[in-house]
Amino acid sequence: MTATDLSPQLDPALDPDLDLDPSAGPLPWESWRSRPAAQQPSWPDRPALRAVTGELAGYPALVAAGECDLLRERLAAAARGEAFLLQGGDCAETFDGVSEQQIRAKLQVILQMAAVLGYAASVPVVKVGRLAGQYAKPRSRPTETRGALSLPVYRGDAVNAPGFSRTARIPDPERLKRMYHASAATLDVIRSCVSGGAADLRAAQERNRDFAGRSPADAPYGRLVDEIDRALRFLAASGADPELLPTTEFFTSHEALLLDYESALVRTDPRTGARYDTSAHMVWIGERTRQPDGAHIAFAAGIRNPIGVKLGPTATADEALALIDLLDPEREPGRLTFITRMGADRIRAVLPDLVRRVTDSGAQVVWVCDPMHGNTFEAPSGHKTRHLSTILAEVEGFFDVHRALGTHPGGLHLELTGDHVTECLGGTHEVLPHDLHDHYETACDPRLNRSQSLDLAFLVAEIHRSTGPAQGTSPARSRR
Repeated sequence: MTATDLSPQLDPALDPDLDLDPSAGPLPWESWRSRPAAQQPSWPDRPALRAVTGELAGYPALVAAGECDLLRERLAAAARGEAFLLQGGDCAETFDGVSEQQIRAKLQVILQMAAVLGYAASVPVVKVGRLAGQYAKPRSRPTETRGALSLPVYRGDAVNAPGFSRTARIPDPERLKRMYHASAATLDVIRSCVSGGAADLRAAQERNRDFAGRSPADAPYGRLVDEIDRALRFLAASGADPELLPTTEFFTSHEALLLDYESALVRTDPRTGARYDTSAHMVWIGERTRQPDGAHIAFAAGIRNPIGVKLGPTATADEALALIDLLDPEREPGRLTFITRMGADRIRAVLPDLVRRVTDSGAQVVWVCDPMHGNTFEAPSGHKTRHLSTILAEVEGFFDVHRALGTHPGGLHLELTGDHVTECLGGTHEVLPHDLHDHYETACDPRLNRSQSLDLAFLVAEIHRSTGPAQGTSPARSRR
C-alpha cells in the first residue's frame, strides 16, 4: 500500500438533485439511482443526508486508483491458479474499536495466517482485510422488538447505535463522516505497520513459532513451523533476504452496502478517466443485495475496483453467469471474485454446478470460500455462534469440489479478530458453550479469535499439503 491519494473530482451523478440532459442518455454508472436498492436505512432527514454526502464528495480519497489496479493484478494471479486470497477481519467494525492495538492485532493474525498458507500452498498469498470500512451490515429484519417496544434494527455504527432506545436507533447521516474518519485512521495504522516492519515475514514467523509453542502437545503445528524456519534459513544462506520478499502488500475491502456513502467516494482517475470507489481497494456485494436488476450491482458495474459477490446456497449457475455479464463483460481475470457461503452440509451439492458452468463459460473468476455465514446457529445461552469444526468442514468441501473439477480453490473469506474473544466454539484452546458469555464482544456476528484463526490456517495448510496442487487446469479449462 502507498499513501498516495487521488484528487477528488465531484461527478454530476453524486448530486441527486442535479438535472441532467435526458437527450444525452444516462451516465452508465449512474443508472443505479433508478434501481431498487435493498438494505438501505430509512434516513429521516434527507436534506442532512445530502449535505453529508456532498461534504464527503470533497474529502480526499481513502485509497488510490493505482492500488486498486495492483490488487486486480494480484487477484488475476489467483484466478489463474497462481496465488491464494486471504480476506479477513471484523464482521462489523465499530468506532470504539479504532485503536492502534486492536488494528495491529487483526493485521498480525492475518499476516501470521498468510505465512502458513503461503508456505503450504507454494503460491503468494494476497492479503485483504475486512477493515477500514466495514461499518454497516445488512439485516434480516428492519425492526427489533423487545417486549412491547419495536425500534429500527441496528445496522452498524455507520448508521445508528446498538443501544436499544429510540434516540440510539435513529439513522444519523453524521455517522457517515465518522465512518470516513475511522476508516482513514485505520488505514494510517495499517500503512504504518506495513512500512515499519510489522508485516515482515520473519516477524510473522516468530509469532507463529510462539503460537505453536503454546499450543497443546497434540497439535501438529510445530513440524510445519520448523519447516518454514528451515526455508527461511535456506533463503538467507542463498543470499535472498526474506525482508525483501513481496510479503508486505496489504489491501482493504468491505461490503458496498450504503450506496449514498460509496457513491460520495467515487473519484475519476485522471490517468484513464475510469471511476473508482476510493473507500476501499475492493468492495463486495452481499447475498441480500446481488439482484441483477438492483442498485448495488448497477453501482458495482460502473466502477473499476475489483468486485466480489457473495453467493449463498440458493444461487444458481444462471444467476452467476448473469452477474458475470453485468460485472465482468470483458472477462478480465482479477475483476470478479465469487465468495461462496453455502454451509458445510450443502457446499458439495451446490458448488459443483456453479464452478463447472462458470468455468465452461470462459470467465476467469476467483473462487473464494466464506465458511462463516452458512454455519451460524444459536447456542442454548442465546448467543449466535459457530463451531470451528463446522467451519473447517465447509473449507474441506470447498477444496474437494475444486480438486474434483480440476479448478483452483482461490481463497478464504473469514470473520476474525486478533483479540481473545469467546464468540465461536472449538479450537485447540477450546471455547465451550459455557464460555461464550466471558468475552462475547462482536457488534453483529461471531468471529474466530486469534487462536482459532491460526488453528484454521494450520488445518487448511494440511489440506493443501495432503492434496497437492490442483489437477488439470483451473484456469486451464477456461477459454482464453
